[in-house]
Amino acid sequence: MSEPSLIAKCTAEFVGTFLLIFTVGCNVLGGSPIWAGVSIAFVLMVCIYALGGISGANFNPAVSVTLGISRAIGGPGLDWQTVGIYAGVQSAGGIAAAICYSLLFGQSFNLAPAKGFSWYHAGLCELLYTFMLTFVVMNVAAAKKNATEKNQYYGMAIAFTVVAGAYGAGAVSGGCFNPAVALGIDLSSAGLGFGWSLAYIVFELLGAGMAAALFKVVRPEDFGSEKSQITELVSEFLGTYMLVLTVGLNVLGKSKAAAFSIAAGLTSMIYALGDVSGAHFNPAVTVAILASGRCQELTPAKAGIYSGVQIAGGMAAALTYAFIYQGATFGLGPVGFSTWTGVSVAEIVFTFLLCFVVLCVAVSERTKASHMFGLAIGSCVTVGGFAIGGISGGSLNPAVSFGIAAANILNGGFFYKALIYSALELLGGAAAAGVFTVTHKVEMEKEGTDGKEVDA
Repeated sequence: MSEPSLIAKCTAEFVGTFLLIFTVGCNVLGGSPIWAGVSIAFVLMVCIYALGGISGANFNPAVSVTLGISRAIGGPGLDWQTVGIYAGVQSAGGIAAAICYSLLFGQSFNLAPAKGFSWYHAGLCELLYTFMLTFVVMNVAAAKKNATEKNQYYGMAIAFTVVAGAYGAGAVSGGCFNPAVALGIDLSSAGLGFGWSLAYIVFELLGAGMAAALFKVVRPEDFGSEKSQITELVSEFLGTYMLVLTVGLNVLGKSKAAAFSIAAGLTSMIYALGDVSGAHFNPAVTVAILASGRCQELTPAKAGIYSGVQIAGGMAAALTYAFIYQGATFGLGPVGFSTWTGVSVAEIVFTFLLCFVVLCVAVSERTKASHMFGLAIGSCVTVGGFAIGGISGGSLNPAVSFGIAAANILNGGFFYKALIYSALELLGGAAAAGVFTVTHKVEMEKEGTDGKEVDA
């Protein structure tokens, strides 16, 4: 099959970026506060699936720059000439889209940090979620393993980073994560003030550079090196960090779609790093896999190290969201009129659900979901978050619990609550392993009959 022409590629990049930014503007000016993040993420997703085979569906200069840096340091990516052409076309598409939505609505909106936040709060949000977006792109679409895997989840994984960031960081920076978005919004509203796009773009490009550097760390094989345990630990830290950061920003920003946003972030990072470290991002999941006996590589010592790194990632993320919200935090405990008995039941049952689904769709050979595993696992957070958020807050993860409690110490909170939550969550994980050995006993029997191990 012949390669699409440069004109075809540039047209694809222009159309995809135009549709993305036109959708951003229509949602903002049309007043869609709850579903705006989903709408924007989904137009990105459908355009990625539609045009990925033509231009690579970057639709974002930060993505193109990440690909350029990756290639420059010996990995997969784009040459700098293509990066420059793409970035120019994407910027033109963004500006054209911003002019069109301004004409459609007869007004525009300005780009700036939300009231009460400074440039460095907004900049940090733009950096971190541009990093998340471009890092996921590199892992699910650019990594060399995708040439043989031919996964079908890449568009969803990339789009879900927008869901995570829009509802998490959007309340602080507006949630651009894309220089073409920032530039288009700023130019179309120049009459209200211009200049914030330049600061946003700097932070977004820093996020792109960080994504390229950490992509090399988690996938050294794409750069001619060998994978090590450090690679796995960095993977677990990053995944847990972005998960807990998204939790905190959603809660403090009073998001109406917190559970879905958090679940989307988890889904994206699972797809990005599942084949690197297993993408546990949760000590309860690690304990469940260890207790199931289905992963020979996961020794008790390794499980302990994983859990320690996950908790460290959670605590680092909690300090980050506390910094962004200028010291504001929140605590663990019964919500509203709930009791500790209710908290206990809620955390055990829904952590059980999460861990049991992980074992079924990611560990078991019989029920493994090769392409849908990330969505299935992430959806457990959507289920639990909405179901018991009003009872226990829906932590379902000792790393989340430790992070929340550690940050809340800054405001006089009690750390012992993290220990209670974690004990309940680990109990749920152990229960999941016990039930899994019953429901999937046939696999163990087959191993014994064949004298072979199933590779988890």
